[in-house]
Amino acid sequence: MKMPKFPSLGISGYVKITILSLAFAALSQSLHGLILPLRVLDFVSEADKNTVLGAITFTGLVVAMLAQPVAGALSDSTASRWGRRKPYVLGGAIAVMVLLPGIGLANGIAYLFVVYCLMQLASNTAQGPYQGYLPELVAPNYRGRASSLKSLMEITGGALGIFLIGRLMSGHSLANEGGLWVALAALSTIIGIILLYLGRSLKDPPITGPLPHFKNPLLSYRFSLRESPGFGWFLASRLLFFMGAATIQQFALFYLRDVIGVENPAGATAAFLLVAVVSMGLAVFPAGYLSDRYGRGRLSMAAGLAGALGVLVMLVWPSVAAVYFAAAVTGYAIGTFGVTNWAMATDLVVRGQEARYLAIANMATAGGAALARLIGPVIDRFNAASPNLGYEVMLGTSVLYFVAGGLLVLMVKRPASR
Repeated sequence: MKMPKFPSLGISGYVKITILSLAFAALSQSLHGLILPLRVLDFVSEADKNTVLGAITFTGLVVAMLAQPVAGALSDSTASRWGRRKPYVLGGAIAVMVLLPGIGLANGIAYLFVVYCLMQLASNTAQGPYQGYLPELVAPNYRGRASSLKSLMEITGGALGIFLIGRLMSGHSLANEGGLWVALAALSTIIGIILLYLGRSLKDPPITGPLPHFKNPLLSYRFSLRESPGFGWFLASRLLFFMGAATIQQFALFYLRDVIGVENPAGATAAFLLVAVVSMGLAVFPAGYLSDRYGRGRLSMAAGLAGALGVLVMLVWPSVAAVYFAAAVTGYAIGTFGVTNWAMATDLVVRGQEARYLAIANMATAGGAALARLIGPVIDRFNAASPNLGYEVMLGTSVLYFVAGGLLVLMVKRPASR
């Protein structure tokens, strides 16, 4: 098969196809790590907080997991005057901005649940098609570095969101919601500025061949092991690794409050996440260069084992120092894995169906994040049997997730033709 020609992208070109990741990372990190846990505490009892938080975020992430491949498949098959990707990218992100105030207006768990699920639907309608730009425009031997920039955008957005929202919501309560509204306005502003930039500057590449037909939404979730033999192993590895990462992120605030006993859990969680994202930032460019030069598999395996080591230290030595050590080590592991594993995903996509295949790859990300939330009732049950035993179970499970995810990636073989 003849290899396609890729356009020469300058720095601005790479920024255009990755910068929306900054906005959505700022939203996701602050929403899952700070805003939702604090809003859940507004409405439920201490005994049920992990269960309720886990149930809400699990359902929302299932919505994300199911929505993104359909949006990607629609984008792959769309021929419009604005291109294949741009209508979905702009429409989905605008819908997120419209929905954001609903997080503050929620007067109970049911309202909060509905708004969160709709936001997941909207953001993944934008994200699925947007991801198609990278394999569509970047030559294979530069995709590791392009994935580094994507990860750097995610890390920068996550750090920005955590820093701002951590400070704004440090004193949040039902009687003091001013910080919440400023936080939601800040997130909407970040998304809006980036949308204005993309609306003016982002251009879809010309369509050079026949487009796949979109007939049955259920076919959006299908992938071909004949055309991409390693894709199944890749998905399993990604699912497990991000189950480990999401478990730590989602329940960090409650762990810091209940086990470590910090006085300001929102501020401590923000500091924990900031240490992690700085460490992730230090990892991304070395990971991109090394993955292009030496391959994706071994680097991803090392990241999985490093993530397990960081969580293991928290398990055997519950202390503030251990928490920050774990944040640094797991952050570096997540940064490395995120770059090398995403570069691997761009190698495995089937040509002409880039957005759909990368959306399926992110089904593993969202699926891992969703399944991680199911440990919420387990934490509450074991905590009821013995104080803080549930958090020990949580950390031990995360260690296993990281190890399994790192080892399974060795089963993936890169297609020679891509």
